[in-house]
Amino acid sequence: MNEDRFQTLVYGTAIALMIGWVFYVGRDIFVPIMFSVFVVYVILGLARLIARLPWLGPRLPGWLVSLLSVAIIALGLVLVGYTVLANRDGVIAQAPRYQESLLVAVQKMAVLLRFEDEPTWTSLRRDVFAQVSLQRVVGSALSSVASVFASLAIVALYACFLLVERGRLDAKISAIARSPEQAARIKQVIADINARVGTYLALKMVLGVVLGVLSYVIMRIAGLEFAAFWAVSIALLNFVPYIGSFLSIVLPGLMAIAQFGDTREAIQVMLSLAIVQFLIGNFLDPYIMGNSLNLSPFAILVSLAVWVALWGVPGAFLAVPITAMMTIIFSEFDGTRPIAVLLSQNGKPK
Repeated sequence: MNEDRFQTLVYGTAIALMIGWVFYVGRDIFVPIMFSVFVVYVILGLARLIARLPWLGPRLPGWLVSLLSVAIIALGLVLVGYTVLANRDGVIAQAPRYQESLLVAVQKMAVLLRFEDEPTWTSLRRDVFAQVSLQRVVGSALSSVASVFASLAIVALYACFLLVERGRLDAKISAIARSPEQAARIKQVIADINARVGTYLALKMVLGVVLGVLSYVIMRIAGLEFAAFWAVSIALLNFVPYIGSFLSIVLPGLMAIAQFGDTREAIQVMLSLAIVQFLIGNFLDPYIMGNSLNLSPFAILVSLAVWVALWGVPGAFLAVPITAMMTIIFSEFDGTRPIAVLLSQNGKPK
């Protein structure tokens, strides 16, 4: 028995490594497909949320609910793309001024820490800041973001075909299943994945919008430039566990230092954003989300590291939903059920 378990473990590890290698090599193909799958999940999840609205939801026909969900998602993607592209030229134009402000802020910090006269600090400032062009770095980053939005056309095309094919899925499952019982089991697993992952993504999107709006108000009151761009970025980073919240505070803080050249202004902005993140993350998020995915925080952190290593930045956005899908699938088989238990938060993967 022990030999059989060891053999199963070896085979399972080898298969996992091979699958990981295929995902890594084919990331340019798999990433748009996975994003299109989760766009469909968001559409269906948002449709369910609209249908549950008090008084209005039950009165709306199903086709209108689906149409409203698609329209909301499409409008959101257009607004995100427009915001990024509209601010691109402005950020690049202001980059030299921001670079000078950052250098002044660093010099002030060096004086405060009594490092200004240290040769190592002087050489660091000369060799690093003199060689780095913030304008070039920002331009390259925003060009990469623009290319991401250019690929949204492919994701939208995939999503449209997936929505069309969705109506024929039950018939295909019944045709390939070896028995009606197996077909019913597969359909139940798919329904469980659809309900949990779809609801999670739709609620995450709603919370991201709330977080983005509140952050925008804070940054506008502080006079931070490109507040709309940073608000959109914060809303998107809400989908990245743990690291997203950290970046949502630090990046606007760096922007405040670059703009104002004063760490006090930056600290005020970062503190305000941190309070919003804390309130939503510790009160509103658990109240709305509950334990929708039942994933261990450690499992989420490990999955984040794995999928970022495989797919880079897109992997950070896809890590949690993919892990949730894997947990549900693993729970259906005796050989992989222990993995599902380890990935779950309460020891019950279902």
